[in-house]
Amino acid sequence: MHKLLLDLPDRLETDRLYLRSYQPGDGAWYYTMSQKNRAHLAQFEADNVAMTIKTKEDAEIVVRDLAADWVARNCFFMGAFNKNTNEFVAQIYIGVVNWSLPEFEIGYFVDKDHEGQGLMTEAVKAALKFIFGYLGAHRVRLECDETNERSIHVAERCGMTREGHFRENKKRADGTFSGTLRFGILQSEFDLNK
Repeated sequence: MHKLLLDLPDRLETDRLYLRSYQPGDGAWYYTMSQKNRAHLAQFEADNVAMTIKTKEDAEIVVRDLAADWVARNCFFMGAFNKNTNEFVAQIYIGVVNWSLPEFEIGYFVDKDHEGQGLMTEAVKAALKFIFGYLGAHRVRLECDETNERSIHVAERCGMTREGHFRENKKRADGTFSGTLRFGILQSEFDLNK
């Protein structure tokens, strides 16, 4: 099926969260979130789109760009929110690696005030259901910094297999080097019913 003909849900739900694409009008809270998480993102997510934001106008432009990318099926950004409070909890990124295989990549970060509560794992499992169930993926991959223990644990809890280790392939702001771990999961390894 052509990517533009895919019927995608507007909202995904888990026990504690709902996930949705970004929409025009999300800029104000996205600005606040991005500023609050700057230091948190700097170590492992320096190239995250949230790091480009300096003003509320920047934030509104970013969320509108992300909404347009969703419609065009270029990539899929979702916010994860607490079902009871509507508070932002995490961001999920789903990138297209190859529509013809199909293969996708996933990335994520949790809001600094919500670490260590299992929310990121819950959100990633919902995103994997979306990728395998709605996008029809054959495989999904994840890359994370070799020192990002939290991200590594999320990947493992979601059933991903460590597929590779790229040593010293990134230079940090302080001049030190870091490597990247690659994880992957196949559609045959993921249980859509869980």
